[in-house]
Amino acid sequence: MTDSSISPLVDASWLKSRLDSPGIVVLDVRTPPAGGFVSGSVHSDYATAGWRTVVGGGAGMLPEPDALAGLIGGLGIGNGDHVVLVAAGANASDMGNATRVYWTFKMLGHDAVSVLDGGFAAWTAAGGPVTPQPAVRKPTGFTVRPRTDLRATLEQVEAAVQAGGTPLHDARSPEQFAGKAKSPQARAAGTIPGAVNLDIAALFSPAEHRFASPEAVKAMADQAGLPLQDQPITFCNTGHLASVSWFALSEIAGVPGVRLYDGSMSEWSADPQRPLQTEG
Repeated sequence: MTDSSISPLVDASWLKSRLDSPGIVVLDVRTPPAGGFVSGSVHSDYATAGWRTVVGGGAGMLPEPDALAGLIGGLGIGNGDHVVLVAAGANASDMGNATRVYWTFKMLGHDAVSVLDGGFAAWTAAGGPVTPQPAVRKPTGFTVRPRTDLRATLEQVEAAVQAGGTPLHDARSPEQFAGKAKSPQARAAGTIPGAVNLDIAALFSPAEHRFASPEAVKAMADQAGLPLQDQPITFCNTGHLASVSWFALSEIAGVPGVRLYDGSMSEWSADPQRPLQTEG
């Protein structure tokens, strides 16, 4: 049985004391892994294993539920397992490997999932046991119960822009938000009209191996002018950076109704007819 009381964010000491507990599966999603693995963990490369896919103009879209069910079951993870996700922990963007896969599990109806705060860097700093190779588990069945409330579709974002009132959060750098820089994944520079910017770098401290506190996350959102009601939508270029802010706002700070737009700027900017906002 899974324990619904387990926090979305767990630290190295918590995991060390439960590493051999039945029903706890540690899933390493580093790209590439280096320096060994959390003892007993399985590995699935975030960039190449199929956690994201290309659909239309969107470069980092959520794959079909059945494809994800096959991926997860193939790793030996079943519906009765609580998954603890491990990123490298180098910076906020790197933690996105874990937060995006966390969001994916939640989108599939699997709430028994947590992120290891600080990732592999925190684990080794705490003296956690490391093995040279990942574990291999026997494949099993994984049943998905897809939900829609954690995701914003292109149509929903278009409606939000037209109607106004829905908080839109650009999780990218200030330079990309202002249209002074552009990712190769976006057709053109700029942001979604009406969006405000909160750079995710401040949400995670590599030196301390931890995410910001709930109070700090809310304070940063307030300083950025991002309202925390009316089902905020967070986006970036491919739905990677935005998963970090989604996790910080929804799972750490407990803001209700936060949605991730996985299409993000790669999908939004693909059509020249969709408006873009730039500074100046």
